[in-house]
Amino acid sequence: MSSRRARRMMEHHLRNRAEGELNLIPMIDILSVLVSFLLVYSTEVEIVQNSKGIEIPESIVTTKPRESVVVMVTREELLVQGERIASLDELRADRNPVFAPLQQVLARPRMTSGTTLADQEVTVMADKTLNYDLLKKVMQTATEAGFGKLSFATIEKDKAIEPGAAAP
Repeated sequence: MSSRRARRMMEHHLRNRAEGELNLIPMIDILSVLVSFLLVYSTEVEIVQNSKGIEIPESIVTTKPRESVVVMVTREELLVQGERIASLDELRADRNPVFAPLQQVLARPRMTSGTTLADQEVTVMADKTLNYDLLKKVMQTATEAGFGKLSFATIEKDKAIEPGAAAP
């Protein structure tokens, strides 16, 4: 048996009990703005596969990358589309201007799917600390394998200030 005060409090709570409401309109508005924002800005993102072993050089060029065969030259190894081809020591040891294992991989039918030599493109993603001799050998091999266009992957950096453009 409960006390008179407890019964009176219970009746008061039952009488003044309000139903909880959740207003979804503001939440839907926010979500629609968020979705439209993501749709607009997600089309501008170009993703080029990257490896933790590569420190890519910076450039002020704003041209977006095209889809192409990617040759990665890390500090330790040579990869084509993520497939390991050789170590950098093997690449250095080969005295030929064209590296045969790389040429064999690049000559595969799935790699050379372009219609003409000018359409076939390869993107070289190399560590910025590598010697030019190694890059030259990779570029020469890609040319010999039938690729007409060569691109280097870079990270876009802020544009340099023109001399005299800064206010004193």
